[in-house]
Amino acid sequence: MVLPHDLCSHVQNAFRARHARISVPHTVQNLAILSILFRSGFLSSVTRGTIQEPSPVAFHGVPDNYKRIWADLKYRDDRPVLSAMSLISKPSKPIHMTSSEIRRLCSGRRAQNIKPLGLGEIAVVKTKDREHEWVEAREAVQLCLDGEVICRAR
Repeated sequence: MVLPHDLCSHVQNAFRARHARISVPHTVQNLAILSILFRSGFLSSVTRGTIQEPSPVAFHGVPDNYKRIWADLKYRDDRPVLSAMSLISKPSKPIHMTSSEIRRLCSGRRAQNIKPLGLGEIAVVKTKDREHEWVEAREAVQLCLDGEVICRAR
């Protein structure tokens, strides 16, 4: 299983190196986290593809180990939109929160020794709900979902 810290460091390093596009292995977790970053405005686009190119048509004709997710990074005034992406829940210490603790985190108060979210900052939450397995923290509050807080981006 691919751990989320691989994706966090890959995205953050790509922004720091001023890359225009990145490709990561195709997993449900990577697709969900990149989709949340896209919906939050940190990425320009997210596309499925192969190792060679972002091509949704070619995606379906290759074996699983050749499938990739391509993301176009977003810059504003030659500065990266995403300045930092860090892991909250680690494999050695998972951070599970109730919906009220996630609400505290989103409203600017500490929850379980986790710093509150600032302006323009998001947190990715993995819930047990099959329909909403990967959501942004504010969506988890609206849907009253508990879950594991995976990472944060600003």
